[in-house]
Amino acid sequence: MSKPTSSPAQQLAWWADQLRDISALGLRFSDNIYDREHYQTIQDMAIEMVALATGSAITELEPLRKTVFARPTPICTGDAAIINEAGELLLIQRADNQKWAMPGGAMAVGENPVEGVIREALEETGVRCEPIKLIGIYDSRLCGATTVHHLYMLLFLCKPLPNDKPASPPSHAHEVLNSGWFREDGLPNDIDPGHVIRIGHAFQAWQGQDLAFFDR
Repeated sequence: MSKPTSSPAQQLAWWADQLRDISALGLRFSDNIYDREHYQTIQDMAIEMVALATGSAITELEPLRKTVFARPTPICTGDAAIINEAGELLLIQRADNQKWAMPGGAMAVGENPVEGVIREALEETGVRCEPIKLIGIYDSRLCGATTVHHLYMLLFLCKPLPNDKPASPPSHAHEVLNSGWFREDGLPNDIDPGHVIRIGHAFQAWQGQDLAFFDR
């Protein structure tokens, strides 16, 4: 993960933000009472670390527990539109809904979007890639995605690294039922709704369109 050059106080705040992210996601998705107690403890630690890093009183930060520390902002995700020299796009068949999609997922605190996309693609497909162009930034509410969570989704045009042997099996193979390379005129029928429009934009970018998409 990329770490900026920083003072000890800034580094402490950086670690606190990573703990904030872990605790917020855990408290959002976990139903297990014991796990929730642990995530609550992590959140408490994050608040104490921020107080130490900034010289603030913990009581001053308590109002942020339900806002900043609960991560109310949209979750940022990134997808890799990996297209090879033959014009074929790499797709995965997701294990959760059995639909075809581009590899990708949520960004982790401490990595930039390009690093996140490279990591997600490698974890799910075993293919190493190089992002070469930002295709667009998409609001999950407006592009057909069916997630119950509000996402901002970054899509990068990528190329597979030449002469690279894919990792087999990928580290997150349990998330994927199948994978394959597809031409634009031979895509699978059962594509994840949130990827239909974006796959079209991916091929347009590969064909030379330079204008990045954003919701208006």
